[in-house]
Amino acid sequence: MLLPLNDRNIYYDIVGPESGPVVCFAHSLAADSGMWAEQLPALLAAGYRVLRIDMRGHGGSTALPGNYTIDELADDVIAITDSLDVKQFHFVGLSIGGMFGQSLGIRHGARTKSLVLCDTQPASPPDAQARWNPRIEAVLKANSMLPLADSTIGRWLTEDYQQRNPGRWKQIHETIKATTPQGYIGCSRAIQNFDFRAKLITITAPTIIVYGGDDPAAPPAESKHTASLFANARCEEISGARHLPNVEMPELFNRLLLDWLQTHR
Repeated sequence: MLLPLNDRNIYYDIVGPESGPVVCFAHSLAADSGMWAEQLPALLAAGYRVLRIDMRGHGGSTALPGNYTIDELADDVIAITDSLDVKQFHFVGLSIGGMFGQSLGIRHGARTKSLVLCDTQPASPPDAQARWNPRIEAVLKANSMLPLADSTIGRWLTEDYQQRNPGRWKQIHETIKATTPQGYIGCSRAIQNFDFRAKLITITAPTIIVYGGDDPAAPPAESKHTASLFANARCEEISGARHLPNVEMPELFNRLLLDWLQTHR
């Protein structure tokens, strides 16, 4: 479905019983809402209403020109939930999705029943310019995500996963390539320019930080430090997974997620 705004469309889908608690999912950079396919059956079976949103320039959502901010990406979630008359929701975000989940918790605390922040960071990493500028330059030069597809999926999933699930691996690889250059660049600039560390203590929503034990982008020590910045946040490691533990270890991830949601239902 599309939410038409003055200058663009935001793509989302929502499924499940209308009376069920709403769980809103936000994907990583260069992915789309299909990243949460492994979670959908488990949540529907448990009676939840699942809302998945594509970021600007990703999936079916329009790529606005210019650079984006983390707060603007969070505001897109509020635009969708307002249009659906969803007053409160549990939020599950991974990587950049976890970044604007923090923004939601800080600025829209009354809307967030709980936060599940996966493989994410509380501020632009110290090497943000050195890390992202060459990637942005490669995308600009090719006017395509093709130069980054192999290295990106290599950070996301282990070689063992590729061998066990070649079809799903290929699907995710194709999604990376299909991301619009402007959407990737605009969101990359958002990652390069935010810092919520001093504000995380103000978040009142129950929060859990989930991370893959082998994630190179948000390794265990950094994820544990992120959790320490909240007034009351738990940490859970999914051993053996990289950046997408929800894809690589779906049964473990789903069990953890459902236990969390049931506790705060």
